[in-house]
Parts: sequence; structure tokens; C-alpha cells
Amino acid sequence: MLRGSKVGLRARHEDDIPILRAELYDDVVNSSRAESGPWRPVSPGSNDPRLVVDDKQQGSVPFSVVELAGGTLIGTATLWGIDTHNRLAHIGLGLLPSARGNGYGTDVVAVLCHYGFTVRGLQRLQIETLADNTAMLRSAEHNGFVREGVLRSAAWVLGEFLDEVILGLLAQDWKQDPKS
Repeated sequence: MLRGSKVGLRARHEDDIPILRAELYDDVVNSSRAESGPWRPVSPGSNDPRLVVDDKQQGSVPFSVVELAGGTLIGTATLWGIDTHNRLAHIGLGLLPSARGNGYGTDVVAVLCHYGFTVRGLQRLQIETLADNTAMLRSAEHNGFVREGVLRSAAWVLGEFLDEVILGLLAQDWKQDPKS
């Protein structure tokens, strides 16, 4: 398990899937804001690619996020779009509603940076998020990410176009938290 100051990132367990499905992906508003496509219902027990880990897939590393204090599942984190030639990847995370507002997102981003830069040897990490996602913007910027641009009206979310913000962090600009 990768450890931060508040959270741990570990392999996805089978018993994580029903919780993540019910609390993240069955929530139409949350899922619509987090995914790049429209929400759709997924049958229980199906192999939902957002939740079921395919260990053969090299371009994405999904984690379950747990609270270190008690080991409680609080969300998901992913290093995705891994490009080994250009040594870059994207960061994504989703916290259960009960876990939001406790600083876990900032810690998840820090642990993903450690994994991307130290473990994987990447040069660049990137985050794309909706312009009104202040929690993600704050978590990213707290970890050294820089706003690099805005994609105007780039996301169709529940009947309206929203702007997306692109943030980037280079390995040489990353300041590792000594607790990571």
C-alpha cells in the first residue's frame, strides 16, 4: 500500500466494488461530473470497467483509497493515460460523499504524485477537472500543479456545457511531502 499522511492507496478488493458502485457511480450527478461520457446504469455483478481491475491493462493503475486511521474505504484514485514514451500520465480521483471536505483529496493527489514521479519515473502529471470543482483545483494547486489552460465549454454535463481546467506538474517542480 502507498501511504500519505491521511490516506492509503491499495489494490481494489472485490468487496470495494458494491460500495463504490452505490456511493459514486450510481449517483447520477457525481458520475456525470466525473466521467467523460453520459451516465448509464450498470447491472450489479457486471464487469464495469470503471471498477473491475484488469491487471493486463498497462495504461491505467486504479487504486482504492482507504483512511489510514481505520482502514475504511473512502474512494478511488487512478493514474491513467500512462504514456511510457513521453513519461506522462493523468490523475483522477473520486471520494465518497461522506469523505469529502476532510483534506483527503489533497493527500490522494500527493500520494499519486509520489507514485507517478518516484515509483514510475514519470516526467509530467496532468489533471483535467471542471472549472467549478474547487476542491480538486485546491488539492492540485496545494501539491504544486499549475493551471495551464481552460478548455471553454468542453464538457457536456447534465444539460449544459462547462469549462475544463488543465493543470500540470513536472517532476523537477514537485516538492515531495516528507510524510509521503
